[in-house]
Amino acid sequence: MRPAPYDQLIDEETWAFVDKSLAHYPAESTSLDLAGQRRVYDDLCKAFDPGRPAGVTVSDLFIPGPMGAIPVREYRPASGTPSACVLYLHGGGFILGGLESHDSICAEICDGAGHLVVSVDYRLAPENLHPAQFDDALAAFRHIANACNLPVVLSGDSAGGNLAAAVSWATRGETLLPAGQLLIYPALGADVSKGTFINHANAPMLTTADMSHYDTVRSGGRPPVNDPSFTPLDADDYTGMPPTLVFTAECDPLSGDGPDYCARIARAGGKAICIEEQGLVHGYLRARHSVGRARDSFARMISGFTALGAGKWPY
Repeated sequence: MRPAPYDQLIDEETWAFVDKSLAHYPAESTSLDLAGQRRVYDDLCKAFDPGRPAGVTVSDLFIPGPMGAIPVREYRPASGTPSACVLYLHGGGFILGGLESHDSICAEICDGAGHLVVSVDYRLAPENLHPAQFDDALAAFRHIANACNLPVVLSGDSAGGNLAAAVSWATRGETLLPAGQLLIYPALGADVSKGTFINHANAPMLTTADMSHYDTVRSGGRPPVNDPSFTPLDADDYTGMPPTLVFTAECDPLSGDGPDYCARIARAGGKAICIEEQGLVHGYLRARHSVGRARDSFARMISGFTALGAGKWPY
């Protein structure tokens, strides 16, 4: 039996995605060590990976980082010269994922928008505690923005959305600025004791307890206070933020972060809009080939990447 209210909000296609996803987690998954958790997550991502679109060319490279070289993967479209770049930061709670987990997503963004895409394999926690993930993301943006000589759109899903937002905030006033940011169900750090963190505390694909766990692991047990590089919603000034497009999933404890974040940017004179995708769940990018709602949302994202890369704001 489907738990309320999700029995009414989520359609059968999305339930099939949820069921297939949860089937990848064994009964003992809560007791798995870190290597086991990463193996399960990678297998889950692989199960939904349709492969790269024909013609997209891929190169694995290294760029300089604060603690040594950062691995990145560069995607180039089949035809034409890219007029913009997307710097993509993967999700996975800051402890999971990498270049392989989001490979086909980045390839399809490249193919659909016609942009150069660079995926960043930032250091993971708990081996590397905050601010390691932020430091790598910031270094990657500064290097790519300087090296590619193209407008750079910052993007990422979940934890990656957090990092993209943190980099956008940290680079305000610098010479090289993001052309925009497109955040996908981002974890921006709202108060977990209220709002959607209560209303969707036990959502099917991500719970409020999960988010608290990730913050604890990333910080080494003591999440920092008033640190926008950890919690973008802790910032006290949103002036100078780039044009911002946020996608949230209705059935997700993080869904309240997006509207709050966009409202703060708008109040500071910036351009920002949040699109809540009805009936969808956290992680729905993996369902873009099997769930109609997710397919439609991904098409809207491609339009967003195209517009932000061209310096347009059609919203």
